[in-house]
Amino acid sequence: MEELVLPTPLANQTLALEKNRPAPLTGGCRIEGYVRVKKVPGNLIISSRSGAHSFDSSHMNMSHVIGHLSFGKIISPQVLSDVKRLIPYLGRSHDKLNGRSFINHRNLDANVTIEHYLQAVKTEVVTVKSSHESSLIEQYEYTAHSSLTQSANMPVAKFHFELSPMQVLITENPKSLSHFLTNVCAIIGGVFTVAGILDSILYNTIRLMQKMEIGKNI
Repeated sequence: MEELVLPTPLANQTLALEKNRPAPLTGGCRIEGYVRVKKVPGNLIISSRSGAHSFDSSHMNMSHVIGHLSFGKIISPQVLSDVKRLIPYLGRSHDKLNGRSFINHRNLDANVTIEHYLQAVKTEVVTVKSSHESSLIEQYEYTAHSSLTQSANMPVAKFHFELSPMQVLITENPKSLSHFLTNVCAIIGGVFTVAGILDSILYNTIRLMQKMEIGKNI
């Protein structure tokens, strides 16, 4: 008798769910965004708090990696190409914490808070185009000091920032034609002066050698 329904193959087949990797034992998150703040000292605190949940602070690990942290507006690539002429005069500290890791390797210590103290200074670059001054960049450079502290409270990642009342101003001053001509004349005059000194030394040396030869012949 002909079978109308084929038998189910007995080969071992794994389910799609069995190929997935197990979920990690510890959780984490990725934070992106920006914060508008006033130009006064303040704190940016990242913590685990919820009115509907309870957390065990002894199991909270605030280790983190900073992908990007800066103050002010992000510089566009077009503006950055114009700034390459002035890079030697910049501090290159507007993103000092980028790519740095802050890991709590001490598994036996609980309630470890990671604190960052940031001192920001506004830096402005003024360039001259078509005889008109224009602000090319307004950014904030900062210094950072990080530390790990232990307390009885819930551990947090804390960023304490303070804006300096001072400002760094970098101005591009083009050289005039008269300044260029003065430098050229100074260089030419220096060359003639050095050439005259060398000629005088060589002339006196030759005369001295000739006198010594005449004295030997006598």
